[in-house]
Amino acid sequence: MSIKFCNYINQHGFTDDFLKVYDFLKRINQENVTTPNFLWGRWEWMFSLPYLNKSFLNRIGMWKDDEKIVALATYETDIDEAYICVDKDYHFLKEDILNYVQHHFSGEHKVLIDDNDHGFQRIAIAHGYRPTQSKQCTARIDIDDNISYQLPQGFRVVSLAERFDLYEYSKVLWRGFNHDGEPPKTGEHMLDIKNQFAGPHVNLEHKIAVVAPNGEFVSYCGMWYERNTDYALVEPVATDPQYRMMGLGKAAVLEAVMRCGKLGAKRAYVGSSQQFYYNIGFYPVSTETFWCRK
Repeated sequence: MSIKFCNYINQHGFTDDFLKVYDFLKRINQENVTTPNFLWGRWEWMFSLPYLNKSFLNRIGMWKDDEKIVALATYETDIDEAYICVDKDYHFLKEDILNYVQHHFSGEHKVLIDDNDHGFQRIAIAHGYRPTQSKQCTARIDIDDNISYQLPQGFRVVSLAERFDLYEYSKVLWRGFNHDGEPPKTGEHMLDIKNQFAGPHVNLEHKIAVVAPNGEFVSYCGMWYERNTDYALVEPVATDPQYRMMGLGKAAVLEAVMRCGKLGAKRAYVGSSQQFYYNIGFYPVSTETFWCRK
């Protein structure tokens, strides 16, 4: 065993380093999902959004054993929050990883630690970290024949493979995340929207919209799934405020879940503790707390 450290390439996009981390996240969750809060879909999604601070990509740390990544310290949006993923056979690296984060992430950074990882918690305490009130939660749904939904008359579901309409997609997310007015139809905003589908593992068959009788997208569920794996990731989900409480969000999510189930997925995860997900069949499986150094 020869552990070597290296920094991520200081280049944005779907580079060789990006694909190596993708392979690492996929591999460590192949037999059992060990990082439900940071699956490969979350990694690809973060590179697809305009919010990623590209200035610090080379602060992302990778630990390798004979060129195989066995641990990762990354941020998602900015360098003030650290996410740590470790192969189950390399937990002894966690103190080294925390030392790296302490010295190379921002001075007031926070580290996300699983509430059940008591060994890592003790390491964090020894390094002067303390838990905060800030948490991230993950929920799961088991995919079986009991999943079902009903749509109001006149509404229907489509995949983006059937109807790839970037502006309708943009509009349902804009309204669903409670922005005022209407989204721009041109310019940088629409370029950012287009980039959300540029990832190498995007499959439009798994991106589901609910279409209203007037032809508008009024609810949406993005789904990340790869054949030969048995899990999927829900991200993002949005419903137009004018169409809430009609079962449309439930339909979008469950349709996406069922489509992945037909391809081999046994369960799907979502990074949320919203009651909406619990009401449609998800249940909590993990909670992580951000720790900060005093």
